[in-house]
Amino acid sequence: MELRTLRYFVTVAEELNITRAAEILNMSQPPLSSQIKNLESELGTTLFVRGRRNLTLTESGQLLYRRAKEIIALSEKAGAEIMSMGEGMTGTISIGLVEGIAPDIASEWIAGFQKAYPQVRFRILHGNSDELIEKMRSGLISLAVITAPYDQLLLNGFNVGQDNIVALMSNEHPLAKKQGKAVSAIDLTDESLIVPSRRASIESVYRWFRTLHVEPNIICEVDSYMEAAALAERGVGIALFPRTPSIPGKALTAKVLKGKGNLNEYIFVWRKGHPLPTVEEMFIDYIKEHTS
Repeated sequence: MELRTLRYFVTVAEELNITRAAEILNMSQPPLSSQIKNLESELGTTLFVRGRRNLTLTESGQLLYRRAKEIIALSEKAGAEIMSMGEGMTGTISIGLVEGIAPDIASEWIAGFQKAYPQVRFRILHGNSDELIEKMRSGLISLAVITAPYDQLLLNGFNVGQDNIVALMSNEHPLAKKQGKAVSAIDLTDESLIVPSRRASIESVYRWFRTLHVEPNIICEVDSYMEAAALAERGVGIALFPRTPSIPGKALTAKVLKGKGNLNEYIFVWRKGHPLPTVEEMFIDYIKEHTS
């Protein structure tokens, strides 16, 4: 099978019409039909069921379509890699980052990788873990730093850091004036709580309070740490969010949550079964090498 023939086949498989496929390929219909028949003869199987107007892929045709797409993608990837090696490593790495310490962690990777490969560019998107996974599904990003847990059937991943969950409150709140740098679930039993909107985060809050056999009083779910901080500063409630390198505003106090379940794990992820450009694979190797 020649690569050109596979490209012809893929076009026909996607259009399911020889005339339209021939127009797209800028060739006449008879040679294209001949190419498909020769391919079927070579493989000893029927790839299409011919209808009066349109074609239908057979089971063999569906299998070849999937494999042909992979082969063509691999061929294009190899060509791009060879050209990139001749010019020095180039390309753009699109990476998604959750709030917390993820941007701080990623900045070290980017700075180091940029020194080694100065022609590589970066595009950074932000969101909560669920939003970043959805961006990954839609192809907007290939790589991301999210928080645990994650779907290990869908994603490859490894731990790149952890931090504490903190209770963020107004300086005027009684708990802020209380001595000590930590609070417990008992301290928060009767408090109005602001939590991340991710379902896994909400469930972890419920588990944390379950040890006291009480229900948390969650009054607001938000996507953004900045939104949570603004609400906490105005006395709406206490925000339970991952610690960030800096607390926005001087009117806020952050206290670490005591007990089990107060750690937030950061996971570097990419999709399984989706080939990545060489520059992104090298970036992953770089992160593995520089993550203790």
